[in-house]
Amino acid sequence: MGLDDKIKNAAQDIAGKAKEAFGHATNDDSRVAEGEKDQAAASAKQTGEDVKDVFRG
Repeated sequence: MGLDDKIKNAAQDIAGKAKEAFGHATNDDSRVAEGEKDQAAASAKQTGEDVKDVFRG
């Protein structure tokens, strides 16, 4: 996996941050939780990419 996957992970993280911010602005706890979940998933994927890079490099 390469740069394309890293870009997708970053986009998912940004979308999660936007959902979380929108949830805070509208007092929508489910939207906040959804945004946090998206950010956690992106972070986990990015960690996987970093580990793969270590073994490739």
